[in-house]
Amino acid sequence: MLGNFSFGDYFKKEAIKWAWELTTIEFGLPANRLWISIYEEDDEAFAIWHDEVGVPVDRIKRMGEDDNFWTSGITGPCGPCSEIYYDFQPEKGYSDVDLGDDTRFMEFYNLVFMQYNKRDDGSLEPLKQKNIDTGLGLERMARILQKVPNNYETDLIYPIIQKASELANVTYDTADNQSKTNLKIIGDHMRAVVYLISDGVVPSNIGRGYVVRRLIRRVVRTGRLLGIKGDGIGNIDRAFTPLIAEKVIALSNHIDEDVKGRAGRILEELKREELRFVQTLERGEKLLEEMLADALASAKEGGRIPCLAGKDAFLLYDTYGFPVEITTEVAQERGVVVDMEGFDIEMDNQRRQSQAAHNVVKLEVGEGADIMETISDTEFLGYDTLSAKAIVESLIVNGNPVLQVSEGNDVEVLLNRTPFYAESGGQIGDHGFIYISEGENSQNVVVEVKDVQKSAGSIFVHKGIIKQGILEVGREVEAAVDAELRQRAKVHHTATHLLQSALKRTIGQETSQAGSLVAFDRLRFDFNYHRPLVDAEIVKIEELINGWIGDAVLLQTKVMPLTEAKKAGAIAMFGEKYGEEVRVVEVPGVSMELCGGTHVFNTSEIRGFKIISEQGIASGVRRIEAVAGDAFIEYVNTRDSHMKRLCTMLKVKAEDVTTRVDNLLEELRMARNEISNLREKTAVFKASSIANKAFLVGTSKEIRVLVEYMDDTDADSLKSAAEFLIDNLQDPAAIVLGSCPGEGKVSLVAAFTPSVVDLGVQAGKFIGSIAKLCGGGGGGRPNFAQAGGRKPENLLDALENARSELTRILSEKAS
Repeated sequence: MLGNFSFGDYFKKEAIKWAWELTTIEFGLPANRLWISIYEEDDEAFAIWHDEVGVPVDRIKRMGEDDNFWTSGITGPCGPCSEIYYDFQPEKGYSDVDLGDDTRFMEFYNLVFMQYNKRDDGSLEPLKQKNIDTGLGLERMARILQKVPNNYETDLIYPIIQKASELANVTYDTADNQSKTNLKIIGDHMRAVVYLISDGVVPSNIGRGYVVRRLIRRVVRTGRLLGIKGDGIGNIDRAFTPLIAEKVIALSNHIDEDVKGRAGRILEELKREELRFVQTLERGEKLLEEMLADALASAKEGGRIPCLAGKDAFLLYDTYGFPVEITTEVAQERGVVVDMEGFDIEMDNQRRQSQAAHNVVKLEVGEGADIMETISDTEFLGYDTLSAKAIVESLIVNGNPVLQVSEGNDVEVLLNRTPFYAESGGQIGDHGFIYISEGENSQNVVVEVKDVQKSAGSIFVHKGIIKQGILEVGREVEAAVDAELRQRAKVHHTATHLLQSALKRTIGQETSQAGSLVAFDRLRFDFNYHRPLVDAEIVKIEELINGWIGDAVLLQTKVMPLTEAKKAGAIAMFGEKYGEEVRVVEVPGVSMELCGGTHVFNTSEIRGFKIISEQGIASGVRRIEAVAGDAFIEYVNTRDSHMKRLCTMLKVKAEDVTTRVDNLLEELRMARNEISNLREKTAVFKASSIANKAFLVGTSKEIRVLVEYMDDTDADSLKSAAEFLIDNLQDPAAIVLGSCPGEGKVSLVAAFTPSVVDLGVQAGKFIGSIAKLCGGGGGGRPNFAQAGGRKPENLLDALENARSELTRILSEKAS
């Protein structure tokens, strides 16, 4: 979108004349093809267009509020607008013209005249300073100038479509309408995805990352509909999206050089996401086809419209990662509707179950006045001081404003100014005290602050408990931050900046922050990366950071215009909203970031840094947890204490601990093997002593049956006993053994010779039915199977049942 803006410098007359000049002179569009729409009551705009610009009356259309009056909301700045349309079919003349006919007309320029303020009652009052906000569609202008039938065939997108056509082995100009639509989808989505990944948004299952994932997956799905398999040039196990992305990157060279510089990362992310989704597609498509077939069959039997149940669509989404948009598309192709209402119900149920508590403080009041309209933003003093005098502007208990709060009650305190840092930018809120001390004979007041949050705007909410006295609105108090905890937070926040810089230097500049937590006891940093870090990378990161700590670098903090900060190379968190002026925290020669948090003055204050864990938390997102400062010292001391204890227990020096542990583990393994062998030998010995308990069943064929309980025998030993017995009893034979290897455990095994199996009696099915009596289950091959249970008190009865059932079944089979 192109545009020009004015905040009181010029207004309607200049905006209209300049728009006409740009359109007809600079772009050279013929005036007789341009039509104008204005708000029906905007006589001023009509006069400018007709009397001063010279547009004929019959090409100026007055339109209603829905079309030509712009508002920012229910209340606030608003005003009429005027639009310029291009006429693709002027031969149709001037009579009965409808600018809404998009086969003939296309709006490409919109001029918004913000001249009113809309009140709560709907009335309009003139603004003292009138503003201009215009929008000119870049792709629409390109379509007009390049004389192509739609935006997709401009030189902004068409080369991407041509690349997709090449991979699909189709010619765009002669393709059917559906194929053209599919090619347009690929062209449009691939351009968006390349720029999003370039800006640091990687595929994930949450937030903007899920938008990228959905776009890529639709491209892959659409490519498959066009017949693109693999990379489209014969390699079935490769990806095609990187080949199309290369065309997007090439088109971006003269627009955004950063895209070319990040090409490697863009192509790698696309390749990984596509290949992962192809596996998902293959699993999901198979299941979806079965579901659609069932839906079609059920509808045919009942004479209903085929419908895919919402819970089935949600199963595909939740279990198989199959986007509901693709489910809907595939279903529509088969003539099946998707129960989206049912899907939404399932989704809402899941959200309710997994919804985490958030930190937005809701200052909702009952019958009182809205607190937000009576309190100004809190003045933050915490960069320069840890204590300050302030006035209590409001007290809130259970969401309602009160005039005073007594000892023992939880309270939210709103001050006019504060040294307390409110949680934001990943850094948790300060702890400390708000108090009134008026001498021995006066009532002192103490509030212990355990959290500080920001409400809408910048009102700081101090959450705590009244430890002493009664706090009243309007009183002057002393607000004091816990200096030790603030220092811990400062250390971890600066260490977080060093960590991001070290990560970029170790694994590549393309990695970017995906989230963070700066706490008193640790820091947590989430970043975009496709694989776990190896030990050598973690060591390098730690060495870089501890080196910067040892260099004792003085930090520099300054406030500057956002544009200047970005030009200087300051890192901004993608998706964050910044004002025109921003705070920049720089560790010279190391890092520069936009940041409103608290930091150390010198890197030497950090003292030391250690990564304590690194793990994946989502697709393409890794998480590092680390400690610094006092938390680092505590971590090292704790580890040292553990090591000393190990040395004492193992009677070795620290450098010999791992060798000693390896030796002990090997000894333990050998001992366990020896115990296992002894148990199996014992079980075989026990088995030989019970073999003579086998009894004969059947008349035409005598079958030896043995069903026995073996005490103190684990599952493996029970298996060995059954194998011994089946080898030593003559065919035909059927054996069932049971034991209780531990508290609350049951082990069962069944072994049948080939002749018994030939009679149609299978060990797997039989032992499974017996195991149910013991609160368990199991199965296996027809000739040999194992099972388990959780009710040892039922085992003897279960074995008796097995004996009776086996006797009955084999008697019938062998009679």
